[in-house]
Amino acid sequence: MRNTSAHSVHDGVLTISTPNAFTAEMLEKRLSASIERAVEHVAHEQLEVRFAVLDTGGTASPARSRFDAAEDEADQPAAYRAPSSRFRPEFSFEEYVAGPSNQLAHAAALQVAESPGSAFNPLYIYSSVGLGKTHLLHAIGRELSDKGLAAMYVSAERFTNEYIRAIREGKTEEFRSRYRGVDALLVDDIQFITSKPQTQEGFFHTFNELHMSGKQIVISGDLPADKINLEQRIQSRLSGGLIVDIQPPDYETRYAILQRKAKSRGAEMPARVLEVLAAACVDSVRDLEGGLNRVIAFSQLTRAEVDVELAERALANIGSKKPLEFPEPEAVIAAVAAHTGVPASSITGSRRDRRTSSARRLAAFLLREESKLTATRTGAALGGKDHSSVLYAQKKFEVEFAESSDVRKLTAEVRAALR
Repeated sequence: MRNTSAHSVHDGVLTISTPNAFTAEMLEKRLSASIERAVEHVAHEQLEVRFAVLDTGGTASPARSRFDAAEDEADQPAAYRAPSSRFRPEFSFEEYVAGPSNQLAHAAALQVAESPGSAFNPLYIYSSVGLGKTHLLHAIGRELSDKGLAAMYVSAERFTNEYIRAIREGKTEEFRSRYRGVDALLVDDIQFITSKPQTQEGFFHTFNELHMSGKQIVISGDLPADKINLEQRIQSRLSGGLIVDIQPPDYETRYAILQRKAKSRGAEMPARVLEVLAAACVDSVRDLEGGLNRVIAFSQLTRAEVDVELAERALANIGSKKPLEFPEPEAVIAAVAAHTGVPASSITGSRRDRRTSSARRLAAFLLREESKLTATRTGAALGGKDHSSVLYAQKKFEVEFAESSDVRKLTAEVRAALR
């Protein structure tokens, strides 16, 4: 084709310079597969082919497929011009609790919302279910919409359904116009299209049109980009941006999430109840929210005050459908010893140094809360401590628990080990 030539080969990518964005777009859409096969035949190796506009200085820059504005307006039906999605109000950056498990994803999402199309493009976020991918996509979309940009959130399933319907009804141009008219495309759960080659074809060309136009693309999935069974050219496009993951939240983050969600629900939650929830619901944010909702509903339906006993009753039938079992006193003391490094013999003995006394107070608290022992029985389990000493230790621990996040974290870890 006239004024089109190979520009460079670098890291397995052949860049072909084109005189304008229209040519780049046409080659990408219609001939990219054939060109890649021809290049492989000549070069005797598989190269990814990309198209770029050659500027006046001879430098190839990513093609921007912005046609003349008047032509765009004429081509696009009014209903398909610059659509925006409705973003869930609770999925905002303000409501997102960041911690070590999601810090990078959160920071990248903020940067994309601040500088769309230039910061990290595309941005690919992956994690197991219920860890906040959708929240971040909606938060980005809200920020961009507030700036007057057209941001579209769509699940991969919806994208598939719209693409198939457009083909069936002969409305592919309207489909293209709909997605080409956005400033940012946010696609959730990309793994949905892994078994749909025709949809992958449509997604690939949509991706390229937006990317060449400098539009922001954010995609989420359940696996790293190179582990999802997508076409290699799509994987390559995703790998060319920023890939970040979200891990299950640690105890501190779970506790903070519960505090935030309880506040948004207008629910008064004692610190010890939040600790029970943070220890019991460890797999995902969705589990945390479900556990919190269950405790609130249990309190409302039984007209009972929210306390540790009610929380444990509300959570008792989740998963196993069996009531919580009370650990033996020996097991509680052994777990405290394992997590504090204080020997069980010291906890039940007469030593009164700081470390031993602290471990003993934790044991006294857990013997009451987990084993459901009375103060007298707790004293007996701790080597014959008297009733009043046990009550004093438990009250002092409650103050420490309320004031120290380290104490709450240690308590949660011991409880998790017991369960």
